[in-house]
Amino acid sequence: MRERGFGVHKIACSTFYMCHKVWLLFYPKIHDNNDPIKLFLNRLQSLEKRILTEAAETPVIVYEMKRQVEGNRKIKILCCCRQWEDAEIMVLLQVMYTDLDFISTFNIELDVLQQFLYEVYRRYNNIPFHNFKHCFCVTQMMYGLIWLTDLRSEMDSIDLLIMLTSAVCHDLDHTGYNNAYQINARTELALRYNDISPLENHHCAVAFEILEKTESNIFRNLSTEQFKRIREGIIKCILATDMTRHTEILNKFKAILPVFDFSDKDHRDVLMMIMIKVSDISNEARPMDVAEPWLDCLLQEFFNQSDMEKLEGLPVTPFMDRDKVTKPSSQTGFIRFVLFPLFTELANLFPCLEVRKFPEENLSLEREKQNWTQSEKMVKPSNLKEPEAHPEPGGMTKPVNL
Repeated sequence: MRERGFGVHKIACSTFYMCHKVWLLFYPKIHDNNDPIKLFLNRLQSLEKRILTEAAETPVIVYEMKRQVEGNRKIKILCCCRQWEDAEIMVLLQVMYTDLDFISTFNIELDVLQQFLYEVYRRYNNIPFHNFKHCFCVTQMMYGLIWLTDLRSEMDSIDLLIMLTSAVCHDLDHTGYNNAYQINARTELALRYNDISPLENHHCAVAFEILEKTESNIFRNLSTEQFKRIREGIIKCILATDMTRHTEILNKFKAILPVFDFSDKDHRDVLMMIMIKVSDISNEARPMDVAEPWLDCLLQEFFNQSDMEKLEGLPVTPFMDRDKVTKPSSQTGFIRFVLFPLFTELANLFPCLEVRKFPEENLSLEREKQNWTQSEKMVKPSNLKEPEAHPEPGGMTKPVNL
């Protein structure tokens, strides 16, 4: 049957085996029986029956839900080098909630979780980059990092639930036009939120609109205090994805690293913000054959915005101008000043995360570095300097006045 066609093997390979590697910077050591990769392979075997039990009947449900909405949304999934349909992605998201024991710990009914994921799916727009597929990629990275760093032994389950749900909801109803456009164009969102993180505030509001409905409220069996804590945490995490706050959040994290204490709530809050930021910009940390197609999607969204800015006589965002931006120039500054420093600081907290050790992959990484170096020499972008710049996901650093 089509509903069972993708099967346990496909779910396991995509959701567990590929997640746990957390590409590029995050490769664990392979040296003994406590090695994370070996542990993950053992977990795959023990979880196979459980995954089948939990997810076997779900595809029928989500395929029916999918038919009720849009029958033509079949953009191919790029984050795992596989082609997934939206209904299959909803199953994989459900498996993540199940595997992290959220279903039993927080008494989440499966039909409510499915309805929640369906409502989330409906509220992601069919735009080039910030779509439901991006939501899954970010959530997949968050899920993989939670297991890799063994956060289950360091943080409460409720904090992990906050992080995973924040990843699922972090770009709900994204319009494809960034905050700079919202503010310059004086859009309804900018007016509503007084130019303060209009998109991120909107993503939060949409998330809690979904959770306000009883049939899609996965937190409905929790106490008032638990819900209050979850709401506060999700808002903090999603608002942290506004890249104009990047330097502020990273500096906070660097300041507490030498004395980091998991029992300190403020420390945990900063780590949770770092975790969602790392997950949000993780495309460039994936293999080139995955990262590059996503970059094409991002540039298309950028170019659409700059075209609109020109049409409306607004300031044109430099790193979005199709007449000036090339693929290499769109990445060099972002990777150097945003991605590497952020990922490196997280690796400083978790010794299990380190630069890859496999020879063939080192050769590939070295080739990519050489390509970046050559591209820099050819393009010589003018706005690569780090001081006083606000970065954008997947793009160049953004000058302060934009």
